Amino acid sequence: MKDYTNGQNIAAASEKEIHTDFEKNMTYGEYLQLDKLLSAQIPASGQHDETLFIVIHQVSELWMKLILHEMQSAINCINEDNLQPAFKQLARVSRIQSQIIQGWDVLATMTPTDYLKFRNSLGNASGFQSYQYRMIEFTLGYKTKHVLKIYEKEKELHQQLLSAFQKPGLYDAAIQKLARSGFGIDPELLDRDVTMVYESNDSVKQAWKAVYQDADSHWELYQLAEKLVDIEDSLQQWRFRHMKTVERIIGFRQGTGGSSGVHYLKKVLDHYFFPELWELRTEI
Repeated sequence: MKDYTNGQNIAAASEKEIHTDFEKNMTYGEYLQLDKLLSAQIPASGQHDETLFIVIHQVSELWMKLILHEMQSAINCINEDNLQPAFKQLARVSRIQSQIIQGWDVLATMTPTDYLKFRNSLGNASGFQSYQYRMIEFTLGYKTKHVLKIYEKEKELHQQLLSAFQKPGLYDAAIQKLARSGFGIDPELLDRDVTMVYESNDSVKQAWKAVYQDADSHWELYQLAEKLVDIEDSLQQWRFRHMKTVERIIGFRQGTGGSSGVHYLKKVLDHYFFPELWELRTEI
């Protein structure tokens, strides 16, 4: 039998600086507040797969928190004509989105039978009510005022969402940047009501088209456009995986929050956040 003792002794001797006394120092668990984080999974039923359901959705919410953090920072950088940091932040958003997309693959291991064992325990709680997802939509320019009513129960949260609803989004910042770079953007668009859902504008399409046709002269704007396309592409993949996972588990049942479920999720797949960036691809 091989003796591993000597190897263990060598390893221990080489790691003499490892800290083991935390009486007066902060630990890893304290820094991350793992006591709160890991005690937040409280199933409403005794069913095995409910823990999976809770963890997947909580992890998604943490990722969404980081998406909002990065997108707001990117907006600030674009407004300051400091695009290089914005590129890194928007690229990070795309990477985060890939993590959420893969999360649906894990949830899809739950069968219809597994889910139906605890579905009634959810009551009317639904992912449709995710306020961070709404804030992501608002930040990307998809403003739907009627959904704000869902959050009236919590006054502080409702005010936070209302503030996001009334603020210019990521694409508004990009369009303003196009105007500051000398492109002829319609003046009324630059002063538009940002609480309305953004709709395609020809002056914006022509500006982006000029950027793509002479990328060398407009390299930063070209990079910005592609970062925006990356985010929308990933978001649509996210939405599609959500829709197919729901269809796989509950078919075409109504959602617990009262939405039409798969029918609703299919409908939102048709929406474009940055329409001109997709339209011009047929023309260049």
